Amino acid sequence: MLLALAVATSIDALIVGISFAFLKSSILEPAIIIGSVTFFMSLFGAYLGRKVGHFFEHEAKLIGGVILIGLGISLLLLNS
Repeated sequence: MLLALAVATSIDALIVGISFAFLKSSILEPAIIIGSVTFFMSLFGAYLGRKVGHFFEHEAKLIGGVILIGLGISLLLLNS
């Protein structure tokens, strides 16, 4: 499961990098912003998961999947 998540995240980062290449824009500022937001959201998620994770132990995968699907649909609708 962890390996699949790592591969999915890496593919996402690859696509973002390719997008910046097509835009011919500087990558330094977006990389710092994206990296910082990712770090702090991961830190917050780990903290929150440790504190209240036992309450949502069985539903966590389903909730995460629904959120990701919703974000994907939202991005498709906004960019089409």
